[in-house]
Amino acid sequence: MQVVKASEFKAKCLALMDQVASTGEAVLITKNGRPVAELCACASARPKSPFGLHRGAIAVKGDILAPIDAPWEALR
Repeated sequence: MQVVKASEFKAKCLALMDQVASTGEAVLITKNGRPVAELCACASARPKSPFGLHRGAIAVKGDILAPIDAPWEALR
């Protein structure tokens, strides 16, 4: 965890916020050597990847690329 003095945080606040948002690593803010606040990324601010969202819920049975031999109802 990165530790930053309050005076340094005041000068670099926006840059530190961008850093925390991109890396997800929290920043501890100290005043006179004592921790007073912690800047951490909001859980809802990090977009989740859709890849693997339905892992285990969907099963592919057979060859999904092969043509279907059964007649299609829409063609009747």
